[in-house]
Amino acid sequence: MASFDIPLNLPHAATIAGRIGYHVARSAEPPAEACRVLFELVGSLSELLNPYGLSGENPPEPEASRVRDEAARLGRAIVDEIETLSLGGDRLGQSIRNLFECLELGEEGVWISLRAGENPDSLQRPV
Repeated sequence: MASFDIPLNLPHAATIAGRIGYHVARSAEPPAEACRVLFELVGSLSELLNPYGLSGENPPEPEASRVRDEAARLGRAIVDEIETLSLGGDRLGQSIRNLFECLELGEEGVWISLRAGENPDSLQRPV
């Protein structure tokens, strides 16, 4: 399956983490105790990436690789929770794909976004 192959962009990943939080909050209204882990994971992702969103720069290596790997781990855990809670949706799935694209993991993003509810026929998906 085709994927977007873009360079590491932690500042934009921070923006996308905010979008994920927005879509999760809308999907989980009202916030139930069952969503506590999901909200914590999304908060951890935002906390990890916000410094780079504010600076507008990727950090130097090896910090950049460490942050990318941790953001990807959190993204995978978020998708696991989205699946468990059946909260997926097209816009949420698109945001998950965009996050993985910004982490230089576009191919994984194409697949994991489907688990988060992205419509496989979406015009936003790479062809």
